Amino acid sequence: MKVLKLSAQGLPQSWISLEQAVIHYAAGEVRWESGGEVAVFRGGHNAQTGRQSIIRVNSIIGTKGVPAINPFQLRPGLTNAKLFARDRNVCAYCGQRLHDEDLTREHIIPFAQNGVDTWMNVVTACRACNHRKSHRTPEQANMPLLYTPYVPSLWEDFILRNRRILADQMEFLIAHVPRSSRLLA
Repeated sequence: MKVLKLSAQGLPQSWISLEQAVIHYAAGEVRWESGGEVAVFRGGHNAQTGRQSIIRVNSIIGTKGVPAINPFQLRPGLTNAKLFARDRNVCAYCGQRLHDEDLTREHIIPFAQNGVDTWMNVVTACRACNHRKSHRTPEQANMPLLYTPYVPSLWEDFILRNRRILADQMEFLIAHVPRSSRLLA
């Protein structure tokens, strides 16, 4: 289980482990929290009061400090898992919905024609369509794209990074996803 760590301003920073979240709580760095309680950690007993220390961890935490980078200038890392999720496991050429192991990363403008490995130049394709298109552009292969590629937003990237998102975390992230996102379809 992962905790969604946000800046104090509410911008996604990272998915962190429960143990990392406890460190933020213990250091007094949690400025606010949202979502449901996901874990309770019990520590030692205070020698003077006899009270046991308890840290309750919520699924979403906002931490102190201002990020050193502008999150809106970040480009999400391109992985097959995130690409297939962005494209909802649908082949961009034949429209079949398949499992990850039956899909490939397909370059719209192939490397052989100076194509690059970026979000805007890749789509999900089944092995048969990828093989049929080969080292040609969709126009050259007479295989029009059924959808266009796009660069996921910061919020979409956080959804694409984690397969096990709790309902309250998903609700928080989806509220910030652009209305045109395929993740809403």
